[in-house]
Amino acid sequence: MREDDAVQPARDAITAFIRSCENIVIFTGAGISTEAGVPDFRSPGSPWLVHKPVPFQEYMASGEARIEAWRRKFAMDDIYRHLGPGATHHFIAEGVAQGQVSAVVTQNIDNLHQRSGIPDHQIIELHGNGSYAHCLHCDRRHEIPEIRIHFERYGYPPVCDDCGGIVKSATISFGQKLPTEALRRAREAMIRADGIIVLGSSLVVRPAADLPILAAEAGARLLIVNREKTPLDSAADYVIRGDLPGVLPELWPLTDMNASSTSR
Repeated sequence: MREDDAVQPARDAITAFIRSCENIVIFTGAGISTEAGVPDFRSPGSPWLVHKPVPFQEYMASGEARIEAWRRKFAMDDIYRHLGPGATHHFIAEGVAQGQVSAVVTQNIDNLHQRSGIPDHQIIELHGNGSYAHCLHCDRRHEIPEIRIHFERYGYPPVCDDCGGIVKSATISFGQKLPTEALRRAREAMIRADGIIVLGSSLVVRPAADLPILAAEAGARLLIVNREKTPLDSAADYVIRGDLPGVLPELWPLTDMNASSTSR
């Protein structure tokens, strides 16, 4: 493991790592969105500490808990709805567009990877997505603005139009199982990759945090870029600490490589 603190050595290390890989999977956490203004769960003064997510079992058991959960959801939406993708989101989207990043596995629920231009099929959301809702019985999709209109008019959220089931934001709440299909896709992507780049994740939330280790055990090289230490630092080939926009290269170094391969 090599730890780079200076900006240029860090950029050089990331560039060298990218050049050495053909199939990169990027694993992202809250750190890439806090730079864009989206609050995280752990920082002092975080609005999530005021508008704490309602645990899944409470949500399912009580209509009053569901009302409170949606009230808190709308309050959080109002805080960051005007925010857009940050520099790191665009850095990742560039890697996807150039074809070297095959998938983005994310713990984030803010839909900013999609808004940066990455196709849905290349984003694997381990903790769901807060930009829409779905029925917990029949899985029908419901749009947040329509739910909010109903909530503000009647004081409680609607049930599913199709089956009358409970409608919930399509995020994974505390106590709720991670989506089986997303975990399956994430594991497959990690095993196929020859390089894993972790960006802005503390790697403490399991089972999501186990995925980079799974990739490393399958032979992938592992690069971790995060402001703080993580439990997986000792298993990584490179660890770089610093603010993400400061240490990431401005562009993926693929143009010259593609031109060279085309000319052969």
